[in-house]
Amino acid sequence: MASRILACLVIAIAIATVDCNLEGDVLNSWKTQLFDPNNVLQSWDPTLVNPCTWFHVTCNSNNSITRVDLGKAGLSGPLIPELGLLANLQYLEVFSNNISGPIPRELGNLTKLVSLDLYLNKLSGPIPASLGNLGSLLFMRLHGNKLTGTIPTSVINLITTGRLRILNVSYNLLSGTVHRNNSTGLRITTVIQDPKAPAM
Repeated sequence: MASRILACLVIAIAIATVDCNLEGDVLNSWKTQLFDPNNVLQSWDPTLVNPCTWFHVTCNSNNSITRVDLGKAGLSGPLIPELGLLANLQYLEVFSNNISGPIPRELGNLTKLVSLDLYLNKLSGPIPASLGNLGSLLFMRLHGNKLTGTIPTSVINLITTGRLRILNVSYNLLSGTVHRNNSTGLRITTVIQDPKAPAM
């Protein structure tokens, strides 16, 4: 009986280590594609088994990443599709940087995400319809970028069928009309701004 418990414990530790390695690999892969003039990612050391010791990273009791805080860090470069592998991520805070390129559709895999803050960057392209999969999301702030196209219906539906409380997509290059229905008392900012208006 004791040997069976020990074997289960060893397997559990091995699985946790593999998860930590995977999540560390994802963040290290992202780091290699970012320009970091202020060295805010200096502690992101790929030789460490556990990325929970890195600055700007928060983990749960199982050593799985739940939060990445990189607001106002002076970073340039893309968001990478591999970020969608951070299965327990709840907060992705990458606002007020120079992040460019598209929002990866793989971010729609982050079903535990509570806050997606990518505002005041240089993101371009459409808002992925896959973000409509984020049923736990409370805050989606994408304002002050160069996003184009229309707001996907799946994202707007998060207001009525999900938990979304704040959706801010103003100051982009979006088109179309959004009808505001604030009868629930929720704070919803879905205004489509004139693309010539100054960024916030």
